[in-house]
This record gives sequence, C-alpha cells and structure tokens, in this order.
Amino acid sequence: MPTGQIRKALSGFYYVQDGEKFIQCRGRGVFRNRGVNPLVGDFVDYEVESGSDGTITVVHERKNALVRPPIANIDQALLVFSLTEPDFNPLLLDRFLVVVESFNVEPIICLTKTDLLTEEEMSKIQPYLDDYRAIGYEMLETYKDDTDLVDNIAPILKGKISVLAGQSGVGKSTLLNTVLPSLNLKTGIISEALGRGKHTTRHVELVEVCEGLLADTPGFSSFDFDEIDKEQLSDCFPEFRKASESCKFRGCLHISEPKCAVLAALETGEIKDYRYKHYVKFLDEINERKPRY
Repeated sequence: MPTGQIRKALSGFYYVQDGEKFIQCRGRGVFRNRGVNPLVGDFVDYEVESGSDGTITVVHERKNALVRPPIANIDQALLVFSLTEPDFNPLLLDRFLVVVESFNVEPIICLTKTDLLTEEEMSKIQPYLDDYRAIGYEMLETYKDDTDLVDNIAPILKGKISVLAGQSGVGKSTLLNTVLPSLNLKTGIISEALGRGKHTTRHVELVEVCEGLLADTPGFSSFDFDEIDKEQLSDCFPEFRKASESCKFRGCLHISEPKCAVLAALETGEIKDYRYKHYVKFLDEINERKPRY
C-alpha cells in the first residue's frame, strides 16, 4: 500500500504527497469512531480510488502533535522575537521556550530588528543572548531587508519540518516574505497577543522552502501550561534538566527540598537568577490552574 505525507488539510480533504504526486484523500470512516484525526505532517498509508483521489487507511505513529495549529511530526519551532518595538522580553521568551520544549520540539530563537538598537541598548540585552547561547539554544539574528537572511536560515530549515511562533509585531510576516516570497503575506496583519487573535490563514499547509518544510500558519496559538505537569516543568529548562540529575529526591520541584542540585547551581550562578524566577512563576501557574476532569 502506498505511503505519503499529509502536506495540507482543507474542508475535510487531506492532500497527501507521495514523491511527485499529490493525492486528494478522505479519512476512513472508522477514524472518527476510533478517535483518529489525521494531521498535516502525518505519514499515512492510502488507497487510490480514481485518478488523484484516495482514502487514508493508516496514520503512522507520530513523534509529536500540536492542537493549535493542528500539525504533527514537527522538528523545530522558530521563535521570532524582536529586540525592540516591542521590547525584548525574557519572561515571554521563556514561556514560549517551555511550551515548545514540552512538545519535544527544538526551539530556534530568531531575533529581529537588530538594526534598530543603539550600542547602549544592545549592551543591556547582550548578556541575555549570551545566557541563552550558553544554555545551548541556537540563535539567529536578522532585520528587515537583511540580504543574508536566506543564506543564514537555509541550513536551519534544511531537512526539517518547522513552524513559526512569536508575539504580534515582531516581524514573522517579514521573515516569511523574505524566505518565501511566493507567500506574499501582508506585514502587520497578524494580531496574536499570545495567540488569542486571528490570522487570515484558515488552513495548515506545509510548503517547501530551503530544502525543508515550513508550516504556512500563524504558528502556536496557545502558550499556557495546560498540558504540563508540575513534575515535568523543570525538564523544559535544559539547564535544570541537567542539574536535576544530581538531586537527592526523585520528583524534586527545586523549591526548598534538601540537597537540591538545581538550588545549588542557582547559588553558584550556573543557573541564572531570572531563569529560576521564571520557573517559580510558571510553577505557581500550574499549581493554581483548575483541575482537569
């Protein structure tokens, strides 16, 4: 039975790419009864019924899946943050990083508007950027009309399934227009405010760009911690995850437990104070949320 990947979903149809062919498919009727919901990015088996029409018969196991946007098997998320207009916000960046990490998706921090900062303004932000690089996050710096952007981003996108995320006004549409001019997005139309706004894109589609696949979608539309348990939160901070291997107690929440390796690393400066404060804030949010039934 032939196998392909869902590249687009629209109005109940799934467009499966198999080599050079695109097959317009419906899902099997039993999928709904079994709670199976094919997603863009899924690898699937299908049966051809006539010409370019077919039916998806099997959805292969996924490595991850998002609800908003509905997409599966994502390799990485480009977190687009501006250094000014709006101002760089480490708390918001850490929120994005934690949610992305919780889905087992690799974050790439993409910083825009680097040309609009004075030397003094940049000197205040640079220590944060150095910290994130030291943690191990890959970073890309760019600006409007950056002639080197395509060359710099191509190795990042190559061979990967990528999505974009970022607050309103940071330059996501400008970045997309530069990397893939055929999208012809209007800059400034995205009004997400942490994902609670709207976007003109009404479907999810994977488009080929720089020898990889990029989701033509507004990106993540939920940056809360509904799916993260308090015991899992520290695993979404790479430097916490590494240090916690030496904690005395399993399930240590790194607040006041004895012989906590994370607190010890905080004392020595291996874990930055602001990152720890953000962790405590996020942990409080998780503890205060309403129970799920």
